[in-house]
Amino acid sequence: MDLLIAMQDFILAVGTEMPGVFNLRNCLVLGGILFSIGAWGVIARRNILIVLISLELMLNAVNLVLASFARAHANLAHQTMNPNAGQTGQIFALFIIAVAAAEAAVGLAIVITYFRNRETVDTRDMTLMKQ
Repeated sequence: MDLLIAMQDFILAVGTEMPGVFNLRNCLVLGGILFSIGAWGVIARRNILIVLISLELMLNAVNLVLASFARAHANLAHQTMNPNAGQTGQIFALFIIAVAAAEAAVGLAIVITYFRNRETVDTRDMTLMKQ
C-alpha cells in the first residue's frame, strides 16, 4: 500500500514538473499511433485472438483522444461559463468502454465456439461459416 502511495506521489510530482508532456498534441499523436498499430493488427494478422486484441487497442486509442479533448475543453470551462464543458468526451469514453466489454465477451464466445468446432482460430479458415 505504501508503494502505491509513493508511486502516486511520484507521478503527481513528475506531472507538475513537466506540464508540456501531456498536452493535446502529444495525446493526439499517441492516439493516432495506437490506432494505426491496432488497424495494422486487424488487417495483417491471421489469428482471430490477435485481431480482437487489435480492436481493443483501436477502441482504447479512441478513448485516449476523447479524454484528451475532454480535458482540453474542461480547461476552457471558465471562459465559456459552461460548468459541463469537457464532460461529453468522458461520457463517450464510458460508452466505448461498455461497448468494448460487450465486444470482448461476444467475440471470445464466438471464438471459443468456433475453436471447439474447427480446432483452429486462423482467419483464413473462417471464409465459410457453414457446418
